[in-house]
Amino acid sequence: MPNLNRILLIGNLTRDPEMQYTAKGTAITNISLAINRVTKTDDGEKREEVTYVDVTLWGNLAENAAKYLNKGKPVYIDGRLQLDQWDDKQTGQKRSKLKVVAESMQFLGSRDDNGGPAPAARPVAASRPTSGTVHKPQHHPDLNPEPDDIPF
Repeated sequence: MPNLNRILLIGNLTRDPEMQYTAKGTAITNISLAINRVTKTDDGEKREEVTYVDVTLWGNLAENAAKYLNKGKPVYIDGRLQLDQWDDKQTGQKRSKLKVVAESMQFLGSRDDNGGPAPAARPVAASRPTSGTVHKPQHHPDLNPEPDDIPF
């Protein structure tokens, strides 16, 4: 039977990224996203729900997130779900937490907070910590057209 573990998220950072390095020197950055959902009740009143999701980024992806993202910035994450399990040191109970491991991301919004032009959307591919190869983003010709190719 086929399996699929993929999640796509767009949200705003709830805090500044926290970057650390493994003993082998691989960067790990943890971020938390707030994802809003607006619905209407039967009375027509708007209701907003917020879901908070923890995301872990590895390698070059982690370094880019720590360098360019900060609290409040919007970001698109393409990743997979991972279940972390451990024994609580204080109570001895088994604990678990579901999180997202990012495999690529796109910076969203404007380049600055003063309404400046938005950067071209470029996916940033993650390098896997267990592999010696770096996965570079694929270039898409529509993301950076030549000035002569723009139809206006």
